[in-house]
Amino acid sequence: MIDEAQGRIDYNECGSGPAVVLLPGSCSTGAAWRPVIAAWGSQFRSVTTSLLGYGGTGERRIAGEPSIARNAEAMESVIRKTGGRVHLVGHSFGGLVALTVALRNRVSLASLVIIEAPAVDILRERKEDKHYGVFRRMTDNYFSDFAGGNAEAIAAMIDFYGGAGTFASWPPRLRAYAAETTPVNILDWADAYGFPLSAASLATLKIPLLVVRGGASPEAVQRANALLCEHAGNATLATIDGAAHFAIATHAVEVASRIAAHVHRAEAELKFPV
Repeated sequence: MIDEAQGRIDYNECGSGPAVVLLPGSCSTGAAWRPVIAAWGSQFRSVTTSLLGYGGTGERRIAGEPSIARNAEAMESVIRKTGGRVHLVGHSFGGLVALTVALRNRVSLASLVIIEAPAVDILRERKEDKHYGVFRRMTDNYFSDFAGGNAEAIAAMIDFYGGAGTFASWPPRLRAYAAETTPVNILDWADAYGFPLSAASLATLKIPLLVVRGGASPEAVQRANALLCEHAGNATLATIDGAAHFAIATHAVEVASRIAAHVHRAEAELKFPV
């Protein structure tokens, strides 16, 4: 655990080797990465945390004042505690936070991995109105449903990402946690929509970037992540066939393999630059 004046931040690590800092998505904690870490064995020093408002990490944001920078600042504290140059990996909203950290360029990163980030503003900026509209309608309906008193309104968002019936298939404890943290997730979405993301800003990224998407994910999700890859300076796109948004759980071995290969390539480039 990291103790700061603004609040506590989850911090756990295991293993040895190149340091990989793993940011989970919304409605989740660092425990979400256990299947991926298990698939790696002992080849990496794996550092896990939780985003603001989840697990033991305190909330620092104020409703109505979206700022993804608050999450970025907390995750930069995790990276500083880890020490040295790290490989930063983010899933879902954690992927957008990881991208923010990279663009801010205030900590030392060896590489970046983004897994299905809700990069809605790149869709808007590139005038991908059809795909942007899919995200906008989903979140507007979800917010309205929750404001109307549906305690499990978040189920629609989960099913949007994972397919019909995904929320119902989750264990009761996981469903309860998602419902309990809905107000935090709504802040996450406000941050996602409030985060200006342009092709020009992505072009400034020079560290190796791997963008991972699921072949069974919604078209809008796949397109947003393809755009991240298209406009970043040094990026590779990987599609995991049959996987949807929650691939770090359902396709952990494939995800672990893609990340490991990316990290090893980046490490080789650091030792033997071209």
